[in-house]
Amino acid sequence: MRTRIICLAAAIILLAGSMKGADFSKWRLYLSYNNITEIEPSAGNIWVLASGDLFSYNPDDGSLQTYDRISGLSDGEISHIAWAQTPGVLVVAYANSNIDVITPAGDVRNIPGLYNKDFTFDKYINNIFIDGNYAYLATSFGILKLSLKDATILDTYQLDFNVNYCYVSNGMLYAASESAGMWSGNINANLTDKTNWTRTGDYAWPSTDRTNVYDKSRNMWWTVNDSGKLTYYKLSADGQRTYQTEGIRPDGPASNNFYRLYLNNGSLYATGGLWNAMTDGNHTGEVHVFDGSSWSEFERPAEGRMDSLYKDFNCLAFDPRDAGHVMVGTKNGVFEYQNGKYVNLYNRDNSTIENRLSDHPYTYTLITSLLYDQAGNMWTFNPSNTPIKCLTAGGQWTKFAHAELTYDDAFDLTDAFISRTDGLMWFANCTYNKSTLNAYDYQNDKLTVFGPQLINQDGISISMTYVNCTCEDAEGNIWIGTNNGPLFLSRTAINNGETYFTQYKVPRNDGTNYADYLLTNVNIRSMAVDGGNQKWVGTDNGVFLISADNNTQIAHFTTANSPLPSNFINDILINGSTGEVFFSTDKGLCSYKNNITEPSEEMTKDNVYAYPNPVTPDYTGEIHITGLSYNADVKILTADGTIVNQGRSTGGSYSWDGTDLKGNRVAAGVYMVATAKADGSKGTVCKIAVIR
Repeated sequence: MRTRIICLAAAIILLAGSMKGADFSKWRLYLSYNNITEIEPSAGNIWVLASGDLFSYNPDDGSLQTYDRISGLSDGEISHIAWAQTPGVLVVAYANSNIDVITPAGDVRNIPGLYNKDFTFDKYINNIFIDGNYAYLATSFGILKLSLKDATILDTYQLDFNVNYCYVSNGMLYAASESAGMWSGNINANLTDKTNWTRTGDYAWPSTDRTNVYDKSRNMWWTVNDSGKLTYYKLSADGQRTYQTEGIRPDGPASNNFYRLYLNNGSLYATGGLWNAMTDGNHTGEVHVFDGSSWSEFERPAEGRMDSLYKDFNCLAFDPRDAGHVMVGTKNGVFEYQNGKYVNLYNRDNSTIENRLSDHPYTYTLITSLLYDQAGNMWTFNPSNTPIKCLTAGGQWTKFAHAELTYDDAFDLTDAFISRTDGLMWFANCTYNKSTLNAYDYQNDKLTVFGPQLINQDGISISMTYVNCTCEDAEGNIWIGTNNGPLFLSRTAINNGETYFTQYKVPRNDGTNYADYLLTNVNIRSMAVDGGNQKWVGTDNGVFLISADNNTQIAHFTTANSPLPSNFINDILINGSTGEVFFSTDKGLCSYKNNITEPSEEMTKDNVYAYPNPVTPDYTGEIHITGLSYNADVKILTADGTIVNQGRSTGGSYSWDGTDLKGNRVAAGVYMVATAKADGSKGTVCKIAVIR
């Protein structure tokens, strides 16, 4: 259902329990299972916590199963798991203090009491101990006791110190605290009364290795091999290990670190940064690649000196002359790759690239954006006194000085792209209180700077601290995302040499002439425009989908009503061929199937088709026609020419719900889809078979 934007300056209140009944069928999570931290054997599945995500392996039939919010988990970013043998359930504790209890069949019962409790102190769960039908959770404030039969919290023992782990032995509950020592209390006493607890000694470090675990039911050990995969072995009488498998792990990226997203030759590429004007992530260098079916990673150089340099991979550039030739902008220079293999590192020693900090000869050689032009020249944005550099197609490094972009005034030059409308290179300067939008005629080395003081169409100065991102819409308007909402430099203003920006006004439609600026006071971190000219806006509070005319908020996705791993959106990428929208967050990657594709220049029988086709009796969703031109006229007709549905394409797509003009489901048969361009010229025809 579409909702009218009324006042986006106010915080949007999310409905409690909105996750229940939400449609997750259009969503997909891309999770990492690379770093195994806990293994829990059961009589059936072996449960594994890896990179904060959960999977299970059944050695009896070799089946592998992953679990996430789409499949029924209540949250993401798991901190600990524990198997309870007697009731036969898995206890899952999340980093945000939410708790799930999972059966082997995958049924999930949520225990949200701690998560929902409004404490002024940290509620993090440090450890889980199982004692029959009960689970004891060591927390930052004490111990929580759960009934696993009822999936409820029985007691809260508030000890007012951090409990690193707890356990039950000989009728006593022990609380081990690195800061407060070892405490204990009789499990039959009223342990909610702190006076029933006694300090019994100093803190002792736990001896249990959660990644090398004995499986009593099978008389074998489960552990992690050198490749980071789950494996198992048996011990001989002399203690020698005999491994039974080469290793098991679900496919996924190397980590859940995702920053910038790119599409190249049909594959998704993502950097594992991050470094920007506000954050020094210090993440290990990673480039994740997804070809649509499996994940791979760029090679890590073997040289020892790379350990300190291989950090914060921020941006990518793809050589138009060679699909496998990729450049990576990092915190410490430009890394060159060929087909995912390391080739070279460009820094102050072998290029015009300069250091931001003179006392660090190799570190902080910041590269904040990279871009190839069609001639094969690679443009490099390197915060320094001459921040624009170029590696020519002939292999020569050059640099271009512009007084407007010096060391102090150009801290983070980002989101560079070449406009399809005017051929200029546009990029943002995200510098505290000095942020600007920049148009660069790179062929003639002419720079036009807009800001840092921006004026809107009403002549009002726009208050902003940062310009975080840029993009171009279907009408040639150049949008920027700021900490005070989105605004754009219109194509008319650009053509006329005008410098005012448009803060779009959304009419209130309440009988007055009042209007509100679009998403004002919202920190915009990323923006993308789909084939229907809809704007996807990433913020600190999830993703907004805004209509092509900017008047309607079509959706607002958050962690409360969608499988988003986090509300903090680093980047948005749209696959124009499929309509899939990818969101990179500070806790991982997910996507949403939008079904709005890029419009085609021409509609032919080779590129216009419908899916699903045929439409089977059990299918109740929409039928999508793709490959259409912009604003194409679409008519769906019976074999005798009767119109059952008609409308205009959105982008390159049109969706039909399978009903006629009266809202009734159409009968079985073959339906013709007749198309025409927006100017009335004839398009093409495709067929849809409906089976009842």
